[in-house]
Amino acid sequence: MIDLHAHTSASDGSDTPAELIGNAVAAGVHTLAITDHDTTAGWNEAIAAVEQLEVAFTLIRGTEFSCIHDSDGVRISLHLLGYLFDPEAEALKAERARMRESRLGRGEAIVDALVAAGYPISWQQVIDIAGGGAVGRPHIGQALMQAGVVDSVTDAFAHLLSSSSPYYVPKREMPVQLAIELIRQAGGVPVIAHPWARKRGRILDEAALRSLVEPGLLGIEVDHPDHEAADRARLAELSAELGLFCTGSSDYHGTRKAVRLGAETTSPQSLQRLIGLATGIDVVRSEPARKAG
Repeated sequence: MIDLHAHTSASDGSDTPAELIGNAVAAGVHTLAITDHDTTAGWNEAIAAVEQLEVAFTLIRGTEFSCIHDSDGVRISLHLLGYLFDPEAEALKAERARMRESRLGRGEAIVDALVAAGYPISWQQVIDIAGGGAVGRPHIGQALMQAGVVDSVTDAFAHLLSSSSPYYVPKREMPVQLAIELIRQAGGVPVIAHPWARKRGRILDEAALRSLVEPGLLGIEVDHPDHEAADRARLAELSAELGLFCTGSSDYHGTRKAVRLGAETTSPQSLQRLIGLATGIDVVRSEPARKAG
């Protein structure tokens, strides 16, 4: 199985990068992309874990970027997956640093608002839950759950942490056209993540998706747990019309979401196209035959 979208404790997943690799192998996934939010912090630990494997395994290094699409004053938040880009490319590296700082400040502002309203959580508690990873709303949701305020992180997102909540604070988001261009400049492959996940909020329409081809979009994440069957079918048709490849991914977050690794998968043909388009960095493969020798 090929799963090209998974998170670790470097952002808002519960698995460490090493645990993610081990869990992927146990789930029957032989090719996995690590795609934490706005960071590459988990890459080195994931590489080290792959190098210790005694089975064939391929690691695709990537990042999920927080982006915004702005058309005629209508702003839509979205996510963009960037695969196999050079992490040292200066323009993209600087933008990632700015986004990480924004995430931290945003998280603290949300917690401050909740505390001021009488909710029994603290910023230190959220920092501890994040365990050194980039702080996100799931960590705040977990703090609320520990305090007995909500029954689950999902419940927290539905009420206290939703974009309509009085405690919501918007995060810094990169214009998606700029993100696509910077990923391409860094030798990477940009793929729009779950573009029609309707339950998450406003989505890009077909015209907006088409407009992303010119700046360099190369793929669409079609098969995703948050996509309905009819939307998957239309996105696949649209991808073919635009000359883009399709991916399928679980968007795994460990215990923080009820989605298993390999719940959605990518075809070998799309994987090969992705790898063939990348000029930034190589995939990482285990070498079980060499270890056996």
